[in-house]
Amino acid sequence: MRFATSYYTAFNGSDPDRLVTYAQHAERCGFEGLYVTDHIALYPGARFGAGELPSTLPYFDPLDCLSFVAGQTHRILLGTGVLLLPYRHPVVLAKRLATIDVLSRGRLRLLTVGIGTLPGEADAMGVDFRSRGRRADEAIDVLRLLWSGGADGVSYDGEFFALDNICSYPKPHGVSELPIHVGGSSPAAARRAGRRGDGFFPGGMLTEDERDRQFALARRAAVDAGRDPEALEYTRRGSADMSADRVRELADHGVDRLVVDFGGGAPEEQLDQMSQFAERFGLTRRSDPAVQASARPAQRA
Repeated sequence: MRFATSYYTAFNGSDPDRLVTYAQHAERCGFEGLYVTDHIALYPGARFGAGELPSTLPYFDPLDCLSFVAGQTHRILLGTGVLLLPYRHPVVLAKRLATIDVLSRGRLRLLTVGIGTLPGEADAMGVDFRSRGRRADEAIDVLRLLWSGGADGVSYDGEFFALDNICSYPKPHGVSELPIHVGGSSPAAARRAGRRGDGFFPGGMLTEDERDRQFALARRAAVDAGRDPEALEYTRRGSADMSADRVRELADHGVDRLVVDFGGGAPEEQLDQMSQFAERFGLTRRSDPAVQASARPAQRA
């Protein structure tokens, strides 16, 4: 099992020092990656799941946030959970993602995309809310095409995007395409993950049986698309107090990676929770001592 963690600027605030301290501590503790969340625009009455999102929540732009973190860390992988793909043009996005990957020397490897759940956010971006799934499918195809294309350029003619002999450089660091994981709690998201994704990161308030059915659906969709279902990574969320038995149970359900949330409160409490979790599961012993030593002087109390 691999363990990553997430940082919610919406709940931790917009203090850059707190973000850097959290990311560096996660790296020092041996976590595989750091995920950040995404919202472009909120509005009064916006609802997510069973609750309402305060319109003043300070969501950082996730890609700017990850660029900032990359410059202050050495090893930790960078991820989004999730990047709202229908609201970003894939030609611009291909450049931005490849740039972060090159500048971080190949650490943008936990990119997870989704389609969003807020109609008002789609309206603000000029996107038909009903079309966002189809837009996301095309955007994934365009991203992969641009990254893998050569000096002669690539062309694409879709419902939403059209390219004619377009080149996009730089390319991702050392790979032909960045991995793209798909997030979401619907059967459509599971099918998208199987058909187009490198991994599935389901969200929502689902039962274990529902999650099992969705992951099975993703794997079937991979087979139907002529892809290897065994190559599809399965990521789930975890909690700071989860037990070893629970981790083994999730592994039995096919989970490859857990993104552990360390709740609000004082920054020191979050870091203590992270340290205790890392020690309990032996993550600190896996981390690189040289990385730990080089990162330690930058820590703040």
